Amino acid sequence: MVREIDSLASRSADGQLHAASSMPDTSPVVGRRVIAPYVTSWSKEPTLVSTVVERPGVGIAYADEQLCDRDEHGVLWYRAPWRPEDGNPNFGDVHPVRQQRAMRRLLCQVCAGPADRTDDGVLWLLKDHHDDWPGWPNGMGVSEPPVCRGCVGLSVRVCPALRRGAVVVRAGSFRLAGVSGMAYRMWQGAPVPAGEVMVGFDDPQVRWVRAAHLIRRLNDCTVVPIDTVTG
Repeated sequence: MVREIDSLASRSADGQLHAASSMPDTSPVVGRRVIAPYVTSWSKEPTLVSTVVERPGVGIAYADEQLCDRDEHGVLWYRAPWRPEDGNPNFGDVHPVRQQRAMRRLLCQVCAGPADRTDDGVLWLLKDHHDDWPGWPNGMGVSEPPVCRGCVGLSVRVCPALRRGAVVVRAGSFRLAGVSGMAYRMWQGAPVPAGEVMVGFDDPQVRWVRAAHLIRRLNDCTVVPIDTVTG
């Protein structure tokens, strides 16, 4: 899904997140046979229950908060266990730890190898949103990590949403811009969920969001014919 980073567009807040920097370099791939995309959540990676409280001057916090619960921007993240290939893949559900890791390191969201990069930029495979606004896809905030050339054809064949319309984009600029997740508001003296949003790091509302996905803003984009990267 592709949305404008400055709008409060709805997003899915799947799973719970700890910092991913210390996670092992494992992915649900056997040889070159992909069991499930790297960022997919598995059935034995259930949502972890955490008590969300208000912290004056900060926003929301966990009652038992640890240092790894926030990123370098001070954003509170969902928590999730790390058990890829344990149980059954929940296709369509994104594991927040692996999503963040792939976004930060520019890894292929399918196989976890390095994303394809040329002089024109890093490769992204997106749903077709040409009608979203003029200049698409420049300025788009994306929660999908990039891809490698070898996984483009596979993704288009097996993903129902991409079969309905897919666009391959090389982005020359792809800065980390914000997060998507669950926004909270105060009600009867306690923070309660208020809806899923996408916000920039410079938005004061980010202090009241429990983040589930890292967002990059794509610019200097070139749309690439799919057959040139799948042939």
